[in-house]
Amino acid sequence: MDLVGHLEPSQIIAASQATNKDQLLRDLAARAAATLKLDARDIYLAIKAREALGSTGLGGGFALPHARIEGLQHMFGLFARIARPVPYDAIDDVPVDLVFLLLIPAEAGGEHLAALAAISRQLRERGCAGRLREAANADELCGILRGLQHS
Repeated sequence: MDLVGHLEPSQIIAASQATNKDQLLRDLAARAAATLKLDARDIYLAIKAREALGSTGLGGGFALPHARIEGLQHMFGLFARIARPVPYDAIDDVPVDLVFLLLIPAEAGGEHLAALAAISRQLRERGCAGRLREAANADELCGILRGLQHS
């Protein structure tokens, strides 16, 4: 499943005002909860529990937080660009400004591992980060993300 290429503008935060990792994760959980009609606190706590196992900061300013969520029927993605990069405990210690949140049904098997790998690969394509950082709004970000599946 190509989650990156199927994002809608409503699944994109073009200029998150988060000033730290915790606020970012809370904001992502709130946006996902509003879209999915699930509890924001439950989503936030699941993301935090996963982060406690190890940071999802991939390096180069990217992060790929993910978590299993009770009551979720299908994988769900959300992209955020942060106005000012935030410390994230990434593997290279570079603050993060590009984030893809992946939520997985609690009962799902291992198919999310392929989704995580594909998202990571797509977002780390040559030139992708620069285009995402320069996009003017959610519609432009959506166009860039949709184009990744074809490049």
